[in-house]
Amino acid sequence: MRWFCFMTLMLFVCNVVSADTVVVQSVTVSAQQAAEQMARTGVLRHCGRAGGRREGIGFSSVSAGAALRACCFSREAERGIYRIVDEGVARGPRGWFAVRRYE
Repeated sequence: MRWFCFMTLMLFVCNVVSADTVVVQSVTVSAQQAAEQMARTGVLRHCGRAGGRREGIGFSSVSAGAALRACCFSREAERGIYRIVDEGVARGPRGWFAVRRYE
C-alpha cells in the first residue's frame, strides 16, 4: 500500500512539474502573428503572449484602419498615455482583425 501511495504522489508531482514547465516556456508572439491567427480562426481574442505589455484587439468589417482604431487603449495612445510598440492587421473572411501592444 505504501508503494502505491508513493507512486501516486510521484505521478501527481510529475504532472505539476510538467504544467509549470509549459508555462515557463511561453513564447512571445508578434502582434502580426496574433492578428493572422485571429483572421484564420475568425475568433477575436487576446493572445496572452504580449510579453508583459498591454494588448488591445479590434475588429472591423470596414477597413484595416478602423480595426486598429477599435483596439483597446487606442484613445489612450492618441493622448500619449501609452506608446504603441507593436501592431498587426490581417484580413479574415468577415473583415479585418487587429492587435496593438503598448508600453
